[in-house]
Amino acid sequence: MKEIALSGKHKELNAKMVPFAGFNMPVSYEGVNIEHETVREKLGVFDVSHMGEFLISGENALELIQKISSNDASKLVDGKAQYSCMPNHDGGIVDDLIIYRIDAEKYLLVVNASNIEKDWNWIAQHNTMEATMRDMSDEMSLLAIQGPKAAEAMQSLTDIELDNMKFYTFEVGTFANVDKVIVSATGYTGSGGFEIYFRNEDAEQIWDSVMEAGKDFGIKPIGLAARDTLRLEMGYCLYGNDIDETTSPIEAGLGWITKFTKDFINSEALKQEKENGPKRKLIAFELDERGIPRQGYDIVDENGKKIGEVTSGTMSPSLEKGIGLGYVPTEIAGVGNKIFIQIRKKAVPATQVKLPFYKG
Repeated sequence: MKEIALSGKHKELNAKMVPFAGFNMPVSYEGVNIEHETVREKLGVFDVSHMGEFLISGENALELIQKISSNDASKLVDGKAQYSCMPNHDGGIVDDLIIYRIDAEKYLLVVNASNIEKDWNWIAQHNTMEATMRDMSDEMSLLAIQGPKAAEAMQSLTDIELDNMKFYTFEVGTFANVDKVIVSATGYTGSGGFEIYFRNEDAEQIWDSVMEAGKDFGIKPIGLAARDTLRLEMGYCLYGNDIDETTSPIEAGLGWITKFTKDFINSEALKQEKENGPKRKLIAFELDERGIPRQGYDIVDENGKKIGEVTSGTMSPSLEKGIGLGYVPTEIAGVGNKIFIQIRKKAVPATQVKLPFYKG
């Protein structure tokens, strides 16, 4: 089990620590609903240092990234970030990731913790153009400071104008008297805020500064459980739940990050799938009655016949109703269409809705 740099801080705060993707991670402090509400109304800080970071550099860096990723990274300029995925050869997804363009020959790829080794091997395997690769995952820490008061609360710690930072942009600068910190705005909660990447040795100084600066604004540490309810209210895909090696970006509703203006791994097959239409689609639904949909629950029709499966589900703290995502045949998918979620012995009626669930 790997320990993140701030593990001691979380234990001091009586965080409930659980094994997650090979790391000992804080899943909650005071409770999911309280932490969720803190981020929606004020600000909270997540330690997501388990995420992986790869530096791809050299004159062939972009060529490698274009080959392994579905989005068009040639559209990036310095200081811009891009959400993308890495398709496999079988129509599925190796991982989803964020690509940061530092300069024309230097890119930072941020990948999911559970996929660090798999992703590294996958990219290395396709690095026929000999771009320089460096795995920085064990050297870096990452905090996500999320919520409507995040920019105002943290502004005293940096010269970077946090209020003016546009979505999916980043700057490298000084933060909490630490230099060469990457500050980005690629939030996973739908409530604004930003992320900070820094060296492990600066973790305690930055954590203490963030908690002090946010004190008068109601900052609290937030665990991974609330991160999941927040992202699900936005309808953001979670790798391992809603997307994986068997789900295509087209059926997952990620056609918008799948650009056929270039060739990439399995692009021809995905292009055909987009033209012909996928056989199934990822849908969002809200329960019409009380109940909590969970990952793995069956989606059934009015006759009780299984038509799909819930990939993510929870009781939404903001909406106070059961919400979820799941795959159903394309002919059944459609906003307003009725489905049923098999919760123990009861088929609970649900309505397909447009994302996001949480409208702010």
